[in-house]
Amino acid sequence: MPDCTLVIGNKAYSSWSLRPWLALKQAGIPFQEVVVPLRQDATKAAILAHNPAGKLPVLHHGDLVVWDSLAICEYVAELAPAAGLWPADAAARAVARSVSAEMHAGFQDLRRNLFMDLKQRHRAPDRVAAAAADIARVEALWADCRQRFGAGGPFLFGTFGIADCMYAPVCARLDGWGVDLAPETRRYVDAVLTLPAVQAWRAAAEAEPWTIDYLSL
Repeated sequence: MPDCTLVIGNKAYSSWSLRPWLALKQAGIPFQEVVVPLRQDATKAAILAHNPAGKLPVLHHGDLVVWDSLAICEYVAELAPAAGLWPADAAARAVARSVSAEMHAGFQDLRRNLFMDLKQRHRAPDRVAAAAADIARVEALWADCRQRFGAGGPFLFGTFGIADCMYAPVCARLDGWGVDLAPETRRYVDAVLTLPAVQAWRAAAEAEPWTIDYLSL
């Protein structure tokens, strides 16, 4: 197949970039990555050179351009059906798509207050409180998926899939901001954060030369 290139933002901060990156890694699809540093003078022009929509991440596969994290994950699942990124069972698959779409479109308070920062940990009870309703919904959603579909492994639908890709940055946020979690939530967060691909992403994030102080913006 033609070479794949995934263009992403800084690994320390770009939660949307992490999602398709994990999908490609878990599917075993070789790809090159291009990192565009965010919030630099040349950032906008660099992104537009890769994606006329002006957003990251974006996947180039031969002449094909696929943008938007969830769309890329869907495409990866089609490229590598044997990877099982969506559950085989139709009902489980429908729920997995639903929870992935909910993450894609929702949880604005969680995103706004508990941004992903893999370079440092934060302690800000006021920000956690502002995201409390979203955190409660995430915990309930994860518990429901684990109870109904998670018997085959430690992830939302047993084995690791796109739904876990979509929520991996949330795991990093909850952990990085010191959110008190229910025991079953903590077990899921730990399963995601100890995944080798996630650990590799974090190590690369910590080594990046760029630092963004989002609290001062």
